[in-house]
Amino acid sequence: MLETAPLNAAELAEYCRRKGLYPEQIAAWRAVCQAANANAAEQAREQRHQSKDDKKRIQQLEKELQRKEKALAEAAALLILRKKVQAIWGNNEDD
Repeated sequence: MLETAPLNAAELAEYCRRKGLYPEQIAAWRAVCQAANANAAEQAREQRHQSKDDKKRIQQLEKELQRKEKALAEAAALLILRKKVQAIWGNNEDD
């Protein structure tokens, strides 16, 4: 494809004769290459968008994880405090 890009119609015909090809084949291959490149650009755009969404989701999950870890640490501290109080004063159940 790169060899034929700068050629004019007469040069392309000569090139095709030398290589045993038809100009229509070259045109078809060029169209396929252009379509593939256009599709690649679309995929790259979608990947950038998906990447941005993924980063946003990761930030949300990290924030939620941090909040839950803080709550868990607080609950653990309260549990330890409760055990210490029970050890000092004994188990006072108001039954």
